[in-house]
Amino acid sequence: MDEFARMKALTPARIGVSRSGTRPLTSELLTFRWDHASSVDAVQSEVSSALLAEMGWFIADSRAETKDMYLKRPQLGRVLKPDSMQELLAKCQRGPQVQIVVSDGLSANSIEANMRDLYPALLDSLRLRGLSAGTTIYVNRGRVGCMDAIGDLLNPECLVLLIGERPGLVTAESLSAYMCYKPRTGRTDSDRMVISNIHRGGTPAMEAGAYIGGILEEILKQRTSGIDFK
Repeated sequence: MDEFARMKALTPARIGVSRSGTRPLTSELLTFRWDHASSVDAVQSEVSSALLAEMGWFIADSRAETKDMYLKRPQLGRVLKPDSMQELLAKCQRGPQVQIVVSDGLSANSIEANMRDLYPALLDSLRLRGLSAGTTIYVNRGRVGCMDAIGDLLNPECLVLLIGERPGLVTAESLSAYMCYKPRTGRTDSDRMVISNIHRGGTPAMEAGAYIGGILEEILKQRTSGIDFK
């Protein structure tokens, strides 16, 4: 029994769920339904205007005009609306060394929970390494592929996309950082690198920000990312 308790302490996964006969205990069922509801809320939620104003990011929209459209037609989250593309070209720095992009993705809760710690830590990490960042962009209802669309427009040397992960039953606040050297249309998943499970129960946000800066520095030194990165 002690060994079983040790196993449970090592993972947030549901192992050894108690039952009464063939049914889970009421407490276990209610916990499951609570976590499931939190995941659904995370997918349907929006990042608050207060946080966006506090961060001062440039705001762009994907072509997924509603959350329902975003979920049913993933390709629309990979491209920007024409007016957002024009504004981005007019107001954002072109050719930056590092381009930072943030998006709610599948969990706005992850942005709310992590970015106040992660974003300043990332900027500090870049400064300590002598790296410069362009105009940070927030993409409403973005997908990972939007980094290529932004790469086409701004021509950054490398780009990091901080995006909300698909929520699970362990947490609805997990964030991923996708990084790519010279993102452009035609890039594939093998050209990108990712750090996932950024949340208080995984990699802490502040620690992740510092670590991402180090990975970006190596990407710029090696002039590559993804499966060619050593």
